[in-house]
Amino acid sequence: MRRRFVLVSLAVTAMVILVFAIPLALLVRVLAAHRAIWDAELQAAGIASVLVLTTDPDDVNQALRNTRAGRKGHVLVHLPGRPSVGNGKGWVSRDVLERIGDQPDTVAVTGGKAHVRPVPLGERTAVIEVFIPDELLTSHVVMAWVVLGGLGIGMLLASAVLADRLASGVVCATQRLAGVATRLGEGDLGVRVQPSGTPEIATVGAAFNTLADRFQVLLANERELIADLSHRLRTPLTALRLNAESMPMGEARQRVLTAAANLEREVDAIIRQARRPLAMRRAARCELVALVRDRMRTWSALADDQGRRWLLDAPDHPIWVPVSGSDIAAAVDAIVGNVFRHTPEGTPYQVRIRESRACVVLSVDDGGPGIAEPWAALRRGASGGASTGLGTDIARRVAEQAGGGIEIGRGPLGGASVTLTLRTTEVATTGPVPDKAVDA
Repeated sequence: MRRRFVLVSLAVTAMVILVFAIPLALLVRVLAAHRAIWDAELQAAGIASVLVLTTDPDDVNQALRNTRAGRKGHVLVHLPGRPSVGNGKGWVSRDVLERIGDQPDTVAVTGGKAHVRPVPLGERTAVIEVFIPDELLTSHVVMAWVVLGGLGIGMLLASAVLADRLASGVVCATQRLAGVATRLGEGDLGVRVQPSGTPEIATVGAAFNTLADRFQVLLANERELIADLSHRLRTPLTALRLNAESMPMGEARQRVLTAAANLEREVDAIIRQARRPLAMRRAARCELVALVRDRMRTWSALADDQGRRWLLDAPDHPIWVPVSGSDIAAAVDAIVGNVFRHTPEGTPYQVRIRESRACVVLSVDDGGPGIAEPWAALRRGASGGASTGLGTDIARRVAEQAGGGIEIGRGPLGGASVTLTLRTTEVATTGPVPDKAVDA
């Protein structure tokens, strides 16, 4: 931005200099020429006053030697009936002299100009020629142009320095505001900006601080609300576990106890996630393959009960993604859970993990009827069945947090196919410990 301020200032200053400097340079040249012609007219008038008194060649030569042009040989006096007096060569042709008549005039000649002044001497007329060379017509013009150019360059430099100084306050204040906004976006909710710069930017800084304060309050309220709601689930969970423990020993009792334990762990995970600072959430990482295997083992018991064939196709080496393990587990559970909720018992499904150019593709395919309107399934709260419509939205947000996206279409089993694309990351040797797989 500072460069733009400087460039605009230079452009405006350059236009002003051109508007005034070019006419001024031409005027200097015209004034120099007029000064030289005026000086020649004065010297011709002085010689004419001598001719009025005497036409003696010796006296005229003495008068010529007393003038600057005469000493340089730039004056020639044509006396009537006598030879011309002076060292000049005669710059003006006789035809031109005859056309001039009895009025002084300045004509262009080779190498400059010549001032011709007729001097009436009774019935006859003498003519004085004063030669003005080109160097006198442009005397000191180049120097004046150099001075004008130096002043123009000085004005350009001064305008650039002044514009940079004026812009530095605006730019620095804007950069500080942008830096604070970036830190707030990274999860540092306590950061604030010191309003500075122009009144407009200072107003924006004050408004930003107000917005950050309001955002911090609303986010804190939302976190506590989520934690409170999750904590309130502990009472029915406790009742569920007690009822399960009172059931007769057997497989049904064990499944209910396992489901209750899993639900209680999920509630604890929601509470921890709600109270975790945003910066820690963004810095989280997890190992995808182990976590998906763990979640598939959890769902395998229900799949076996419903007679569903399932398959996990995943690499044998770890793959790290920049998102927490609880978020990945929630996304996998949401997608696989949709298979169980929206397809008949006995419908097969498979989960595949494939690597592709700095990213990993996680797809869940089933052999059910598929999704009639894939685009509608991605809308938060939209559901074609008796569900909340949040499952695919949870998966979408997790994929976007990991720098990828989600696609819904037809899979190789003939039913729906939900594909998550996640950006991969390297495991840092220092820093926060990456999230581990969520226990089933």
